[in-house]
Amino acid sequence: MSVGLLIITHGDIGRMLLHTATHMLGVCPLETRALKASFDCDPDATLASAIEYGRELDSGMGVLILTDMYGSTPSNIATRVQDHVTASVVAGINLPMLVRVLNYPRLSLPELEEKALSGGRDGVLPCHPQER
Repeated sequence: MSVGLLIITHGDIGRMLLHTATHMLGVCPLETRALKASFDCDPDATLASAIEYGRELDSGMGVLILTDMYGSTPSNIATRVQDHVTASVVAGINLPMLVRVLNYPRLSLPELEEKALSGGRDGVLPCHPQER
């Protein structure tokens, strides 16, 4: 048993991040679904899909929901899923965050939430040319 992973983003951002992370790792060790909230989506219909996915993904350990931007439609949908499914929501998904989460498939929901946060923070770095 493990935590389920639901990614809710604008357009195909989540699907492409998941594809890239899975390619890098060679496997996707968590039950995962990526749901896009298109710019002209019906938020209630997308919420219904998100709740359905959340219930499918919850094997008893809860669901980690990663979304792209706090306060956006995907983020608002993600927080509403918590009324129906045991879930934690982290906004600001990036590739380092997702790879970090996928590298720890046996952690509990609170531990995996912390890995998501640290992966996202640690993966944002300035890239300055080396002085010669």
